[in-house]
Amino acid sequence: MKGVILAGGTGSRLFPLTKVTNKHLLPVYNKPMIYYPIECMVRAGIEEVLLVTGGNNAGDFVRLLGNGREFGLKNLNYTYQDGAGGIAQALGLAEHFVEGQSMCLILGDNILEYAIRKQCDNFRRQGTGAKILLSQVQNPKAYGVAEMDGDRVVKIIEKPADPKSNWAVIGVYFYDGKVFDLVKALKPSARNELEITDVNNAYIQRGEMTADKVTGMWADAGENIDFYLQACNTIAKHGANKEPEAK
Repeated sequence: MKGVILAGGTGSRLFPLTKVTNKHLLPVYNKPMIYYPIECMVRAGIEEVLLVTGGNNAGDFVRLLGNGREFGLKNLNYTYQDGAGGIAQALGLAEHFVEGQSMCLILGDNILEYAIRKQCDNFRRQGTGAKILLSQVQNPKAYGVAEMDGDRVVKIIEKPADPKSNWAVIGVYFYDGKVFDLVKALKPSARNELEITDVNNAYIQRGEMTADKVTGMWADAGENIDFYLQACNTIAKHGANKEPEAK
């Protein structure tokens, strides 16, 4: 399995902190934000990672991260996204890197309290299709929300006015190599972006989507300044990418 981390975007919702740097290079407690998704990948047993970035600070990632060996990666690769075309467009840049294998995609501002090796192993056994990770939230209207039928996801609604559950789709996704065919068939949304929710709903319609629920803290550190502060304080208190407690 290969890993893809998305670390582009303008970071406008964290301005002026992002006036001179990419938001994923900001500190979250005692580490740069981008360290957390890389460590998440490594602890899930993923050794080859592609970092997708953009803007004026792409070179700073190379200076900070190098070849990724200090994290335990076999290879850390880089590619550049021109403009802001959405998560699915950025994912499409990884096609040649993934080479038809299964993959784990993490948004670079998502941080988890516990490691996701179990969820990663579940998808390895699943073999095909897709898997999303879900976390319970207090304000589901602010997120992409999974409509559930038992443990099965029947639809994902982006920022619903009347949420059917409080299970938010977090920025960690697993896909088989067919995901790039779906990306190529997408049409831009009203905000002129290729939406990852459309990719996920396509897998649901095919009956090829599964979902795992995560425990512990999930932080979307780049959403806005309040979420960023909360992420810093929560990680200072609880840590991140820990091994799950034995039950």
